[in-house]
Amino acid sequence: MSENMDLSPDAAVRSVMQDILGLSEEQVAGFTPETELFGALPELDSMAVAGLLTELEDRLDIMIEDDEVDGELFETFGNLVAFAEMKVAE
Repeated sequence: MSENMDLSPDAAVRSVMQDILGLSEEQVAGFTPETELFGALPELDSMAVAGLLTELEDRLDIMIEDDEVDGELFETFGNLVAFAEMKVAE
């Protein structure tokens, strides 16, 4: 792990969403905890979810188990960041 370890979970999630989903920096910067993700972002489909989770694991040096992933996790940006923060704290 290199420079990515300095990222906060919020910054890591924003960065991963840019890189994996191809979203603009401006769009991602505008995300609030209430921003809807799955179903609201056409870029975020089931294939993108897998890539997003894998990249979060790499950047935050965490392990995400399959049984931890559910629809609620990707409902809002806030849910995803809170999950990442919880995993980092484990």
